[in-house]
Amino acid sequence: MTLDALLTVLIAVMGGAIRVSTPFLFVSLGECITEKSGRINLGLEGTMVFGAMFGYAVSYHSGSPWLGVLAAGCSGVVFGAVHGLLCSLPRVNDTAIGISLIVLGLGLAYFFGKGYIQPTAPRLPSLDLGAWSDRPALRAALQVNVLFIVGAVLAFVLHWAFANTRWGLQLRTVGDSADAARALGLSVARTRVMATAMGGFFGGVAGAYLSLYYPGSWNEALSSGQGVMAVALVIFARWRPLGCFRAALIFGGAGSIGPALQAVGIQAGYHLWNAAPYVLTLVIMLASTSKARASIGAPGELSMTR
Repeated sequence: MTLDALLTVLIAVMGGAIRVSTPFLFVSLGECITEKSGRINLGLEGTMVFGAMFGYAVSYHSGSPWLGVLAAGCSGVVFGAVHGLLCSLPRVNDTAIGISLIVLGLGLAYFFGKGYIQPTAPRLPSLDLGAWSDRPALRAALQVNVLFIVGAVLAFVLHWAFANTRWGLQLRTVGDSADAARALGLSVARTRVMATAMGGFFGGVAGAYLSLYYPGSWNEALSSGQGVMAVALVIFARWRPLGCFRAALIFGGAGSIGPALQAVGIQAGYHLWNAAPYVLTLVIMLASTSKARASIGAPGELSMTR
């Protein structure tokens, strides 16, 4: 590989990391909020897929992709609230409810989304931060969607809010010890329902990004398991929003290696490189099988720490 080809690959991976990481960023931040309250929501995969379909449909009918993003986020709130309310019932397993919501979200998206596979909806715009360069690869890499910037800002805001706000303190208290939260007069169920609903909003926005920007169309295999992978990202990030930001960039960069190599004519192992994010997920889950390692930074009420 020549130096110019290597530079092209590095630039493409950088741009791909930004594009591919955005849904990972939103869904992992949403799961981080949920798990900080002591609950795991595996249903974000269904939330993402339904949000992608619903956001695409609203964008198509309204002509506004931003209305589509808002609608997708609101649909995520509904899914998150359903998860939170059901898990508040006695003897209900949050993992089982999450898997059920995956099936529900996928089923509803497939049923209502049949008519939106062919029509083209307005897509989200991008910021051309590379207009100053005369290299096409660099200009393409620096076409950044506003949602990536919003997600990056949210990661810093959540990092601050968890440590410095009343809401953050209540969330961490409920997630670390439900008994201590009740002793302080906090409603554990209400806090967890609100956290799960907020996490669902983030998951819905992640889905809208997939259908309205990258890859920018609606189809039934759009998410490719990113909602489930969010759990691995949060573990990798040790339940820290800034860690979720870094983890999303790593996963995004891994997912862009295959297309970057293909852009310079390297076809060997293309499909293998496309599997890099899933291999990373497997490695992270295997590395977290030890209870001592998995519990580092984890809220005390999570089932994986008990």
